[in-house]
This record gives sequence, structure tokens and C-alpha cells, in this order.
Amino acid sequence: MQCKRKPTVLSFRFHNNNFNCNFIVSLPVLLHFLHSNQISDLVTHSRVVKIERKDEKMKNGVYSENVVLAASIVGKSGKVLVSRQFVDMSRIRIEGLLAAFPKLVGTGKQHTYVETENVRYVYQPIEALYLVLITNKQSNILEDLDTLRLISKLVPEYSYSLDEEGISINAFEIIFAFDEVISLGHKENINVAQVKQYCEMESHEEKLHKLVMLSKINETKDVMKRKASEIDKSKIEKNRGDRGGFGPLQSLGSGRIENSFSDLSISSSGSGFGLNTDMDSFSNKTKGRPTSSTTAPPKGLGMKLGKSQKTNQFLESLKAEGEVILEDFKPSLSQSQSAAPPPSDPVTFNVEEKLNVTLKRDGGINNFDVQGTMTLHILNQEDAHIQVQVKTDESQAVSFKTHPNMNKELFSNENILGPKDPNRPFPIGQASSLLKWRMQSTDESLVPMTINCWPSSSGNETYVNIEYEASSMFDLRNVVISVPLPALREAPSVSQIDGEWRYDSRNSVLEWSIILIDNSNRSGSMEFVVPQADSSAFFPISVAFMATDTFSDLKVVSIIPLRGDNPPKYSQRTQLITENYQVV
Repeated sequence: MQCKRKPTVLSFRFHNNNFNCNFIVSLPVLLHFLHSNQISDLVTHSRVVKIERKDEKMKNGVYSENVVLAASIVGKSGKVLVSRQFVDMSRIRIEGLLAAFPKLVGTGKQHTYVETENVRYVYQPIEALYLVLITNKQSNILEDLDTLRLISKLVPEYSYSLDEEGISINAFEIIFAFDEVISLGHKENINVAQVKQYCEMESHEEKLHKLVMLSKINETKDVMKRKASEIDKSKIEKNRGDRGGFGPLQSLGSGRIENSFSDLSISSSGSGFGLNTDMDSFSNKTKGRPTSSTTAPPKGLGMKLGKSQKTNQFLESLKAEGEVILEDFKPSLSQSQSAAPPPSDPVTFNVEEKLNVTLKRDGGINNFDVQGTMTLHILNQEDAHIQVQVKTDESQAVSFKTHPNMNKELFSNENILGPKDPNRPFPIGQASSLLKWRMQSTDESLVPMTINCWPSSSGNETYVNIEYEASSMFDLRNVVISVPLPALREAPSVSQIDGEWRYDSRNSVLEWSIILIDNSNRSGSMEFVVPQADSSAFFPISVAFMATDTFSDLKVVSIIPLRGDNPPKYSQRTQLITENYQVV
């Protein structure tokens, strides 16, 4: 009787960070696959006895290990802005948990956690939002609070504006930071500086690739410039060759030939040849063209090359088609304002207020809103450890808010702006937000400028009288009052004006500009006539201006150095500008 030997059977354990697996396999099979390094095939030919997921052990739908299920940022109304799950959870599940959170948060309670039957919410208010960690009830709340504190320090680093818009814009950066802090529901041993370093992910190869691409782009631009220059030169040479046929005109010398029939002027110079037809020298103007005062007198000119000749020919062709062209005018406010010069002092403060006002055409005010910001720009590292003493106009109802990195108690008690951590310096070479404020009112006396528009029809014409009255609180600069007009073929007839005017025929807008309004001209008026039109066609009237004073009257008194004895030199730039100022 032949006896068959029972094959040797071995049991071994396969595990990684996420799974524990027990396998049973015969010895020959094990030796074969170990020799060929085919571990994946070994698992296929083995019999799985037990497999378990280490990070997702659940009992009756509840996670049994101490894990953070999700980290989220929600509004106080319950709107979810950012949520990062660290275990397998369905979207309906996480949305349900976060929707229930605002209902569980009580008012007047000192602790910052709430519990339900299955989970625990550990939260911290930040401005008008909540930073929430959802954990199971078996988790260590001290460790969860430490995780929450670390995350609360990271959020302002990636979103300086702690509101819904700022969080939504920087959502992915915040999620990446959450992933560095929490892995598979457990907190990593990490700090803020390490998280920022890991998220930057600087790559030498990437920088080198960008430099190579930039050099290729610059090289392509140089080639384009050379080609454009060659094309321009060839056009000039071609034009010279085409004009060579006017040789007999060279004998005319330097003079003008008048043609009494068409009033065309032909001019030439002794040094060359040229033929110039001056469209403005027509004695009989067709309807729709500007008056003679708006056009330049005819001049005898020789041949001209360059952009000015092409521009003049284009304008002349527009005039011939009946377009109204006003050539000499000053640019509008947005064009005349140049960019602010770069800071030259070691420390520069920028105080800016934006004004949004809507006035009624019959008197009264619909909206008055002022939003202001104060920023700091430091050039040198040695001047970065400072505090700022400020003063404000306490008579105005202005609501101030400090940046989350600023010490709120220090500002509310002593009007001093300084970081929460005195050892943390201000950023170098960039604008840092320190303070913002808002002011709303229905008091019409606070309005810097009021506009009255009085249109009246007489026959086939409408006479419009516009008056402005400026408050004595501010000296207004670069004032532009834009009055919409009905579609016109000609520019309106302005009979009286305090200042200067310009007609934008493309947009059918009459712009009334005053360089400066001070105590010498707190009021002014303009009168003009247009064809008959409805009174509503002259609204809304838009106003733009700037001033060097503000409603908050925020001023820097001194700088308090935290390191060293001598405070750095500083300067302050203050301006009030209009963002939306209308009479409707």
C-alpha cells in the first residue's frame, strides 16, 4: 500500500500601513514564488484566512479607534466652505454631520466641543466662521485640542482674509495643509514652519525648466521685434519708391498752391516731394462736423513718415464721415492717476478709504458706505520687530477690525497695533494688512459732494443746468462728473462751465472735470443744450474724485521698536477715492 505524504503547509502574515492579511500556502509554492520575486502571484495562489483594515475598524457604524474623521471650516449659518475627510465617508454622511453642527452649538457656553451619540465636534470660532474637527467619542480630546490649535494657526497663514470669499479662494492650499497635519485620522508630529515648507514643494528641476522656458519666450520676442522692424523698413522703402513719380513738383519750391474750386491745399518743400490735402481747409463745412475752433489751421508740410501721419489721416477720414472728433482734451480721472510710487522710507503706512454713495436725484441718500484699510510696507529686516501707535477720530461711528495676527486687546485698550507674538516679525518687501474698518450712515451732511441736475425742454431743444456743492470737510482733486446723454450726432453746446468739459462720442457721455475743489470753489455749475430728450436720459450721473483726508482720520503717532532703542523712519500715505458714486 502506497502512502501519500501530506504536503507541508505554512502560514505567513502580510501587512502594510493599511492592511493586515493572514495567508496559508504550501512550502513548494512559497519557495517558487520567493525565488522568482513574484509576491503578487503568491497572494493569488494562497488562501486568505483573515484580512482586516487597520484604520477603519467599525462596530455598529462607529469607528472604534481614536481618529479624526474630518476637518472642516463652516460658516455660522452652516454653509460648508472646506471639508477634508481622513476616512472613507460618503458625501451625504459628512454633509449631514456638518449640517447638524450649528444646531448643537449653544450660546454662552465656555467649552468648545459638543457630542452626539456617535461623534464628537471639537471646534474653535475664527471671525465669522467655525473651524471644526469631527472625531469619534473614543478619541483623546487633549490630542484633538492640540490638533485644532495647530490647524487654527495654519488657516491665517494661507488665507489673510478670514471670510467666505477668502477661504473659498484658498481652499486647496488649506486642504493641502490639513493633509500634512493629519494622516489617516492621526495627528503628525509637525509644526507650522514644517507644514509651510512641505506645501511649498520647491523643486530645482522645476525652477530650471521655468528658466529655460522664460529664455525661449524672450528669444521669441526678440525675433518678433526684429521681424517687425524689417517689415517696417521694407514698407518705408516701398513708400519712397512709390512717391518717386512726383518729381516735377520739386521745382515748385517751398510754397502753397490754392485751388479756389475745392479749397484743397497742395504743399511741397524744396528738399523733396510731397502732396498734402488738408481736409480742414474746406470752406463749406458739411453738417455734423465740429466748428472751426476745434480744428487746427492748415499748414504747409512736406512729406512725413511715422505714426502721427497715419493717425491724422485716420482722424480726417472719421471727420469726412461725419464723426465728431474733439482732439484737445485732458484724460479722464482713471487715466490721469498714475500708479503710486514705490516706498522709499524704511517703513511706509498706506491708509486708503473707498467711498460708495448713491444719491437720489430729488434729494436724499440711498446708500453711504465707507470701507478703509491700513497696510504696512517694511524694507529692512532689522525694522520688522515693531509696534505702531495710532489715533483716530472718535466722533465718527467707525467700526475697526484688526488682522487675526494682531493683538486685539492691545489695540482696543491702547490704540497700539502689534503682533500677537512679539517675536514674530512683519513680512519684508510686501504690503501687510494691519487694520480694516467700515462706516455706514444715512446722514446727508457726511456726503462730500452733492449734484443737482435741472433739465428743461423748450421747443426742439433741452436746456440742462447742473450744479455741484462740495462739503468743507475735504479738498477734492481730479473731479470728473460724467453725465450720460442721448445719442447725438454733434457735441452738445456748452454755454457756461466752471472748469473744463469733454464729450465722449463713443459712449455718449459729457465729462465735466475740475482739477481742484477747495474753499475758493465749493460750488459750481455747467449749462449745455442738446436736442429734445427725456429728463431720465441724463441719469445716472457718475462722480469720481480723490482726497488726501479720510473719514476715520487715522494717523500714525509713533513707532515702538521691540528690538533696539531707535525707531525707524516712517511715512504715511493717505487717500480717499470713489469706488461707486452716483446720482440716480
